[in-house]
Amino acid sequence: MENFEFYNPTKVIFGKGAETRVGAEIASRGFKKVMVHFGGTYLSETGVLDRIHESLKTAGIEYVDFGGVVPNPRLSHVKEGVALCKKESIDFILGVGGGSAIDSSKAIAYGLANEFDLEDLFVGKTTTTRIAPVGCITTIAATGSETSNSTVVTIETKDRGILKRSYNHDCARPLFAAMNPELTYTLPDYQTASGGADIMMHTMERYFTQAKDVELSDRVSEGLLVTVRDTVGKALKNPQDYEARANLMWAGSLSHNGLTGTGRINDFPVHKIGHELSAMFDATHGASLTATWATWAKSVYKSNPARFARFAVKVFGVELNFDNPEETALAGIEAWERWCKSIGMPTTLTELGCVPTEAQIEEMAEKAASTGGGRIGLFHSLDKKDLADIYRRAL
Repeated sequence: MENFEFYNPTKVIFGKGAETRVGAEIASRGFKKVMVHFGGTYLSETGVLDRIHESLKTAGIEYVDFGGVVPNPRLSHVKEGVALCKKESIDFILGVGGGSAIDSSKAIAYGLANEFDLEDLFVGKTTTTRIAPVGCITTIAATGSETSNSTVVTIETKDRGILKRSYNHDCARPLFAAMNPELTYTLPDYQTASGGADIMMHTMERYFTQAKDVELSDRVSEGLLVTVRDTVGKALKNPQDYEARANLMWAGSLSHNGLTGTGRINDFPVHKIGHELSAMFDATHGASLTATWATWAKSVYKSNPARFARFAVKVFGVELNFDNPEETALAGIEAWERWCKSIGMPTTLTELGCVPTEAQIEEMAEKAASTGGGRIGLFHSLDKKDLADIYRRAL
């Protein structure tokens, strides 16, 4: 087991009506004026935004709405939010929605607390430990951004095209997360499935490691993976199954708050592969991961077939072939592909709707490799050539 630090200060307010408690929570912390940051029309159409406004007014909190968040949130929109915060003397940012809204809120908070160009933060030219206060209300079980230290944005650069990049620091963990599973009832099936896949992947990116003697972290991860495996289907079959929605929502946070990564070192190679698809084709995040994971897995499993065999047995109930663990490993990868198909998730780029040209493959491979200085993947190191081959075979 590797040395580790685990820090998660986010207060979780979980259950029915959780969104109505945010006003009192913000007031108890001494804040006076809030930016409510969200995307789309869902909140207005369902009355959720009205409930949030009422909660803030009851607590004596002033507020300004700032909508317009889109999937794979844009840094240009973030900068508009920073300017609005400064104009309105905002002292607290409340992100409402899924990972896009929450990540966009975190990025605005970075911009409000610092003077540098935000692009420099996300492309690695500078760092910071300063951020304005952020809280959130979660409306989808997916990214786990509500309790994570991660912030992901899409940057439209002048010299390198569109990049999807992250900045990770514990200062970005929200002060609180209000999580009401009922708010996920009306999600389209594709968003429910994609969110569930993202939860699986956040755990699997940490699970596939070369670290030894991490039995507790392994068992926590496997329990989480089995829970998500089963509950996504239940939520799709009955969208108002509160217990299924609740388990998915809580799994989303636990998958990305750092718990399942304790004792391990990893660098999320499949996310880096998928981010380039989202940047180039605006692909849904969870779907970009399911479209490429099996190809990545088949490329690297021989580096530690026993790890993949354990995944097959513990998560998908594959019978272990003691004489041929590689056969078991491949059966587990195939079981993952069948599960993805059962919930309507793509397992190839063609199914994802992204058919890159050779030039686009080379560009994505170069950009993905550059996030690790030319190589990514601590489970199995991959360079630009390897990554280009994964994109090609994922077609």
